[in-house]
This record gives sequence, C-alpha cells and structure tokens, in this order.
Amino acid sequence: MKRNLIILSLLFFTFFMVSPIVSADLEKSVAAAKRGMEPYAEQGDAEAQYNLGIIYGNEQNYKIAIKWYTLAAEQGHALSQFNLGEMYRNGEGVFKSYTKAVKLYRKAAEQVLPIAQNNLGVMYDYGQGVLQDYTRAHMWYNIAASKRGTSWKLAAKNRDTVAKKMTPAQITEAQDLARQCVKKKYRGC
Repeated sequence: MKRNLIILSLLFFTFFMVSPIVSADLEKSVAAAKRGMEPYAEQGDAEAQYNLGIIYGNEQNYKIAIKWYTLAAEQGHALSQFNLGEMYRNGEGVFKSYTKAVKLYRKAAEQVLPIAQNNLGVMYDYGQGVLQDYTRAHMWYNIAASKRGTSWKLAAKNRDTVAKKMTPAQITEAQDLARQCVKKKYRGC
C-alpha cells in the first residue's frame, strides 16, 4: 500500500513539475492522482493527506487543502504542519493568525524541518504571533542555517541581517541558546 502511494506520488510530481504538458492532460493527471491518493488519505495515511493538501492548495481550493493538511499535521507530519502554518500566516482559506502559524511552525521546527525553523525565526524577528525577540530570531535562524538543505542560505542571510540589529552580548546569548536547543532536541526552545 505504502509502496503504491510512493510510486503514485513520484509519478504525479514528476509529471506535474517537470513535463511540459497541455492543460487538459494536467487536469486528467491531477484528477487521477486525487483518485489514487484519496483512499489512502481517508484511511489515515499522513503522506497521502499531505499530497492531497498540496494538490488542493495548488488549485486554490483552500478549504479542502486545510482539511488534508490538518489531518496529516495532527499525526505529526512536519511538512503538513509547516504548510498549514503558511496558510494561517498568509490567511489562505482561514482567518490570518500569526499565533496559529507560530504554533505550527514550532511543531515542525521541533522535528528538525529547517524551513520551519527559519520561519519561526522570521516570526520572532518581526514580532508576528510572538513578542519581537532578535535573540530568539537569531537562535532559530542559526539552527536552520546549520542544516545543509534547501533553506540554509536563506536562514544564514536572515541570521546575518538580524545580527546587525543586535549587540555582541545578544549574539553570544543567541548562539548559546541555539546550542542548548540542539541538546534538548529542539523541545521547549
């Protein structure tokens, strides 16, 4: 079951993201992907729920995207937590809520998702959903920048930018907090 879902997901995303195709073919492929994933999603498969969240989100059918992301996020699916956080941050299909976005980013950040760690830093940097705190922003940016993935350069740039607003003592404190956070496996940071 899981294997078929993975293959279906890979085929869908390869076709959707890479192939130059006409709109009618894309619509047929998306419909087929939905039909293929929905039974798994309805049985509680978090990966299928996440993939349906992406599909419906791309179609700007936010109500259904939120449904699937929420179901997967409740199971601890980090990317669903992150994407749902994005929807709350941007007010896509829900009332804008920075507080809810922060909670969701934090859950994903605790699972070592660097883009969620970066976005949590952004929320502290700008005081969105939390009190503005450059030390905490630097801490989260620094943690995200230490992961060599797709978002580390953005996190490093954000860290360096916020550092310009800080004293040397605050930067030292942020670095200490980052080390402590890593030791605690990102819990309660």
